[in-house]
Amino acid sequence: MTDLHGLATRALRSVDPEDAHTLALKGLKLGLGPRAPADDPILRTRLAGLDLPNPVGLAPGFDKNAEVFAPMLKAGFGFAECGTVTPLPQAGNPRPRLFRLSEDRAVINRMGFNNEGLEAFAARLAHRRHGVVGANLGANKDSVDRLADYTAGLRRLWGMASYFTINISSPNTPGLRALQTKAALDELLGRLVATADSLPQGVAVPMFLKVAPDLEDGEVEAISDTVATHGLAGVIVSNTTVSRPPLKSRHRDETGGLSGAPLLAMSTEMLRRFHQAAAGRFLLIGAGGIASGADAYAKLRAGASAVQLYSALAYEGPGLVVRIKRDLAARLRADGFASVAEAVGAG
Repeated sequence: MTDLHGLATRALRSVDPEDAHTLALKGLKLGLGPRAPADDPILRTRLAGLDLPNPVGLAPGFDKNAEVFAPMLKAGFGFAECGTVTPLPQAGNPRPRLFRLSEDRAVINRMGFNNEGLEAFAARLAHRRHGVVGANLGANKDSVDRLADYTAGLRRLWGMASYFTINISSPNTPGLRALQTKAALDELLGRLVATADSLPQGVAVPMFLKVAPDLEDGEVEAISDTVATHGLAGVIVSNTTVSRPPLKSRHRDETGGLSGAPLLAMSTEMLRRFHQAAAGRFLLIGAGGIASGADAYAKLRAGASAVQLYSALAYEGPGLVVRIKRDLAARLRADGFASVAEAVGAG
């Protein structure tokens, strides 16, 4: 069956990338995804009160509308993050808006938060029976009050999502990254925390802030202090980059956010900076460029308590997550760690 999934992945690479993604989702909804074996016990970990069978998560963007989180958990991910979802449905930017940079093992996207909106998302997420599934919240492009869009998402999905991610770092919604500035971020997080405090308090629901890898000097510290002040669970480092390291692909000059292998070093260095600035006040999730057990292990040692990936699936297929976990478990044991938690920040 694994060979069949590998063949399917190679076949999909011959199709327009957005069409290939749609086909992959259809296959998963038909039950054609892989079934991963049970996880190695050394990979069990706890993240902001959430028990994970392993620390390797599915990054948002793959399952924008909460359609396939169950089959992706069955494929071996320790948790899945759906979205980005906005209050109202929106079409996103014109096509083409997704580009494979095969020579660089990378992807450029300028999707623009295309999604079916909160109501469709909530209807599907309401059927979650088990597993850790997060909701990545965004704002509509033409919103007159973007902060209200985030609180609307929190209210609508409260009690359905295992955790929430506040996405203010996509480069494909004009002006969105301005919310990373200290004054704007302070107001946003203040409103979100006040909203959460007004909602039914059963089990605590963690909130994470997702940041860009392109932050300048002083911004890491300012964001860290604001996150800590408002008591968020943590920060996800990082989103895609608008910078362009040397690339080989003919698509290298396309507008949008770059992800995949070229993002690994930049995002891991940003992760280290946040780990230092956090000083134990909040948790970190590492994302950006992960395509192997070595990459995931580097993120853990740089300070991440868990990791997320997406772009590498376009090249390696759904079997990648099992290979990453096998290698990660071996690396933990080889270095004398008894758990994932022991390795966090060890590098």
